[in-house]
Amino acid sequence: MATPDGVEVTGPIGDRYDEVLTAEALGLLADLHRRFDARRRELLAARADQQRRLHAGELLDFAADTADVRTGEWTVAPPAPGLVDRRVEITGPTDRKMTVNALNSGAKVWLADFEDANTPLWPNMVEGQLNLRDALDRTIDFTSPEGKRYELGDDLATIVVRPRGWHLPEKHVLVDGERVSGSLFDFTLYLVGCARRQLDHGRGPYYYLPKMESHLEARLWNDVFSHAEDALGFPRGTVRATVLIETIPAAFRMEEILYELREHSAGLNAGRWDYLFSIIKKFRSRGADFLLPDRNAVTMTAPFMRAYTELLVRTCHKRGAHAIGGMAAFIPSRRDPEVNATALAKVRADKEREAGDGFDGSWVAHPDLVPVCREVFDGVLGDRPNQLARTRDEVTVTGAQLLDVAATPGAKTLDGLRNAVSVALRYLAAWLGGSGAVAIFNLMEDAATAEISRSQIWQWLHNDVTLDGGEKVTRELVERVVEEALAEIRAEAGPRYDEPGYAAARDLFVEVALADDFVDFLTLPAYERMP
Repeated sequence: MATPDGVEVTGPIGDRYDEVLTAEALGLLADLHRRFDARRRELLAARADQQRRLHAGELLDFAADTADVRTGEWTVAPPAPGLVDRRVEITGPTDRKMTVNALNSGAKVWLADFEDANTPLWPNMVEGQLNLRDALDRTIDFTSPEGKRYELGDDLATIVVRPRGWHLPEKHVLVDGERVSGSLFDFTLYLVGCARRQLDHGRGPYYYLPKMESHLEARLWNDVFSHAEDALGFPRGTVRATVLIETIPAAFRMEEILYELREHSAGLNAGRWDYLFSIIKKFRSRGADFLLPDRNAVTMTAPFMRAYTELLVRTCHKRGAHAIGGMAAFIPSRRDPEVNATALAKVRADKEREAGDGFDGSWVAHPDLVPVCREVFDGVLGDRPNQLARTRDEVTVTGAQLLDVAATPGAKTLDGLRNAVSVALRYLAAWLGGSGAVAIFNLMEDAATAEISRSQIWQWLHNDVTLDGGEKVTRELVERVVEEALAEIRAEAGPRYDEPGYAAARDLFVEVALADDFVDFLTLPAYERMP
């Protein structure tokens, strides 16, 4: 396979990889890397600098130097074709089975995930792009080992691709001897491979942007979009992007993020699980004011979470942008109707709260939840495609309310610790094996799961937390719980127990959860160990 000057592909070239790794795609990727990677690295350094200031006692607040943006009169571009009605969105990785099921699910939008619900193995990243091309060409199908065949129907969801965050590399592609950004790799391959196909279908190349921490990171994306559009001969605004507000710094920059992406903006999403991880990570050394209870005890009705979601809807609708609600992660059980009834009632209540708050749509993780979410939003929207006209002018949210973690109800318990350890080990074993979306205890877990679990344990350990039953969180306690969890998993799995996989998961989890210093990104050390 020929590559442009200065570009080296070090990953193995499988069947049809040359359809994705084209000279046009790699050439644009090299161009984007040379133009923008220095800025990307500067912004990552700015994240680290802010983290040092937070450790030293600084608090986040709305920036004085962007007050004119927040008080100015401006709106984002009108909704793009295929993104006008977003009342139900489904998320999942881009393997062939999920591609067919998600597009057929009845959801309005499918978040085709190259990030948290995906393991960044080289075949996953390239073959996922092939699956999207095949879906747009309507040549995709899938047959299960049991012989069940999956094919596309007639009414398909709009594809919105989530590339990796700015912090993650793609180690299998080098430009001038340097690794390219995973963000730029995922963005470029989809844009070059699928944008024209999408435009031929009356839609466009749409993205979900994860993990941003500032409006300057949104500005970088906007400049990337504009340059890529010019390079490929697309009109400005062809690319559209919804930003996940899933870090606490970004919550203080929502209007500025929309402003930077105005002509390319498709709204904001309340990325609730990573938002919890971000709060723990950013304020991990700040003591009792930022200690959360057990993960499963933190609901969207906690004061700081209510402030975050209310501000998101208010901000979006003030600027003519969609506000998309958070994930319903429940996975229906085939064996326990009682579990299903209880969980579906919670899902319905969650979606009713979001629809009542003014969200324009929301996420689910499983096709069986699409009807529940759709029914709730149908009841509020009726024939209207969204709630953009509901501007929520009565909402006022302060910085102190966004940071009021201490008011969160719930306990820190040994059962909560056990759950965090067990879920993290099960997830990491699957992640290291190539699966990034994993059903565990009737919930669809992704990389945010492991990040919340290990960061919360690290925080409890380094802030001398005593659990509700009186037991202090120590390294010895955590290591004991890890071994108990592995014994439980081993007993459940029997001969199917993956000894090397769980040994690797244990070593990685202990390394990052019990380290003296906080490791910034759990998945990055694991990625470095992968082929």
